[in-house]
Amino acid sequence: MNAAFQQPVTDSKTGDAPAILEMRGISQIFPGVKALDNVSIALHPGTVTALIGENGAGKSTLVKILTGIYRPNEGEILVDGQPVTFASAQAAIDAGVTAIHQETVLFDELTVAENIFLGHAPRTRLRSIDWQTMNSRSKTLLTALESNIDPTIRLKDLSIAQRHLVAIARALSIEARIVIMDEPTAALSRKEIDDLFRIVRGLKDQGKAILFISHKFDELYEIADDFVVFRDGRAVGQGRLKETPQDEIVRMMVGRDVENVFPKIDVAIGGPVLEIRNYSHRTEFRDISFTLRKGEILGVYGLIGAGRSELSQSLFGITKPLSGRMILEGQELTIHSPQDAIRAGIVYVPEERGRHGLALPMPIFQNMTLPSLARTSRHGFLRAANEFALARKYAERLDLRAAALSVPVGTLSGGNQQKVVIGKWLATAPKVIILDEPTKGIDIGSKAAVHGFISELAAEGLSIIMVSSELPEIIGMSDRVLVMKEGLAAGIFERAELSPEALVRAATGNA
Repeated sequence: MNAAFQQPVTDSKTGDAPAILEMRGISQIFPGVKALDNVSIALHPGTVTALIGENGAGKSTLVKILTGIYRPNEGEILVDGQPVTFASAQAAIDAGVTAIHQETVLFDELTVAENIFLGHAPRTRLRSIDWQTMNSRSKTLLTALESNIDPTIRLKDLSIAQRHLVAIARALSIEARIVIMDEPTAALSRKEIDDLFRIVRGLKDQGKAILFISHKFDELYEIADDFVVFRDGRAVGQGRLKETPQDEIVRMMVGRDVENVFPKIDVAIGGPVLEIRNYSHRTEFRDISFTLRKGEILGVYGLIGAGRSELSQSLFGITKPLSGRMILEGQELTIHSPQDAIRAGIVYVPEERGRHGLALPMPIFQNMTLPSLARTSRHGFLRAANEFALARKYAERLDLRAAALSVPVGTLSGGNQQKVVIGKWLATAPKVIILDEPTKGIDIGSKAAVHGFISELAAEGLSIIMVSSELPEIIGMSDRVLVMKEGLAAGIFERAELSPEALVRAATGNA
């Protein structure tokens, strides 16, 4: 056992209270890779423990063990000091473990209440579903989240942020003692994050043990008490978070200093490539105009609901604009579908990679080459060697971490899945690439690599539209920034004008 974990971390709130859950000497081995190597960790009542590490460090594997999806090859799990075996997801729930995952696993055609209570719906005396009670309890949970979502509407009618709130309500509907939060704030606004943290503090007051996973250090320092750092499947450090400088944690994560997360290259910006004039959608945005130049990174910033992603999807042909003009390299375009956009040289990396960007059961190399089949086939037959060569080129450039390019892309961590999506579209040699939250769910080390790669692409002459809700990313990477507010353009800022205050004022209407 790692000596750093032989003694439980003392919590200022719980004193020497014994751990609710302990993992001792846990190892998980997959073909060609040891995902966890002799890991030990303890979760204490009334304590938020931050689990920190790069993508591929083993965080997701540990969560899957705790939730009964995987059974470890070595080690033991104890609840209240007694050994337990999580032979299934239901066994973990029965032991008091619940999880809020990074990618929401919900069902579009079911109602909000049905999603919240799926698998544990309240029953009448006749054992039929008690719809009235289920809707009432769902409303109570959503109200606690300060959400006015109607529990009787179908999930498909909700926004991404609202779907995350439903996922949180589902986790809270289970009477759990151990709550795992895996990137729960990824698609939430600042107000919704504040609401979630208020709930987390309430769970602490109830004596629950919370494992909190996030790549956002400001969130971790705000909500977490203790931390454990994973690197390459091992637990390499632990302690009290507020007593440990961020730089020290970063060094633990990556084994080196990460001095520049935004390695932007100064590029000689060329002439206009894409011109958008008075672009409007029936409901999502109106009168948007901008010019994207060769080698430029145009940031698009705004609060949730501002219309950023909706604009990106329309430019890619997913939705049709009501009016407006699109001009690419001097030629007017009419985009009816994504196929039209791809043929013209416009590609789109979506925010929700799992739902819209990948075929999760397929291997990495086939995902990467899917839009480029003409380049990897001959006389109508696919050539595996060509597919592997093309996939390997972009896997290496993006520092993709995987046991092999033949493994299903669904087995990768979230950040590595995002790299596959980016590589897939770069392999088509586009003229314009639209990146919607390109580093969502990516750790700080991989984030620097992705940013460096984006800068290299701009230096090679690719024109980039980068949609992001992270101010440091927008300011650090953009040549200019289009700020949107409630579907309208609130302003375009040159790089010299960029500051957090200026962008937030424009996004909130206080410019």
